[in-house]
Amino acid sequence: MRAQDLAAEFPTVTLDTPALEAARLLADRDLPGLIVVGPDGLPCSILPGTQVLRLAVPAYCQDDPALARVVDEAHADRFLRRLDDRTVRQCLPEEPRELPVAEPKATMLELAALMARMHSPLVAVVDDGRLIGAVTLQSLLEHALRP
Repeated sequence: MRAQDLAAEFPTVTLDTPALEAARLLADRDLPGLIVVGPDGLPCSILPGTQVLRLAVPAYCQDDPALARVVDEAHADRFLRRLDDRTVRQCLPEEPRELPVAEPKATMLELAALMARMHSPLVAVVDDGRLIGAVTLQSLLEHALRP
């Protein structure tokens, strides 16, 4: 099976999309991440949901998880409000990484290798200068585990 067979339509965001809007899209659609597109409509980054959390969770809680226990429940439940005036651009790592993008003819093993190497839960599939969809880890595993 090839990437073109596995690729499904997938929501995109831009660098200027509000981070809270991206978080809502992740939650509402139960997505592992989002494709970030540039002005040309082509992928410029992949935003895993965990990167949104990195911006929302206070650094002191990330550095020492025991400190997260001392925050009262009322405040702990509202940690995503830290995203209020932030954008997707601010959620992305400072150092750009290789972009998990595949051609339509990529095999399932090529997709799996790319996901594993990039620690990415999804791969954007681009054909002839346009985004045709994405392959998620869940979709890849479902197809790979079929008898």
